[in-house]
Amino acid sequence: MPLHITKIAFQSESPASLKAWLESHADEARLTTRYLPKRVEEMAGGSLYWIHGHQLVGRSPLLGFQETGQGRYWIRLEPRLIAVRGSPKRAHQGWRYLEEADAPPDLGAGEVDDLAAMPTALLGELSRLGLI
Repeated sequence: MPLHITKIAFQSESPASLKAWLESHADEARLTTRYLPKRVEEMAGGSLYWIHGHQLVGRSPLLGFQETGQGRYWIRLEPRLIAVRGSPKRAHQGWRYLEEADAPPDLGAGEVDDLAAMPTALLGELSRLGLI
């Protein structure tokens, strides 16, 4: 089972704007990171799960990692956002590992996520209190 990573959708106003940004990159989207993950071999077939408004909102399949030539690495992604069942997730800097057993399932066509309808501030507060 592949290992995944999580990352905040920084400067993204909404999951829709994140999706638009990803889709604007025809072949692949790239993010820059300082360090190559130590568990990079386990991530073959994994995804980057995006955090927006204190919850996991979608995932982008990982294509791999590539050195930039400037002492950093690119996280290479498929340019698409696959909606997942909303799952509370605290904000963090950089990326974090996510085991397959802890990853939320994808939403099917026409499925709606109940947490997506909840206001972001309320969702954050309920998550902070450990209620969701």
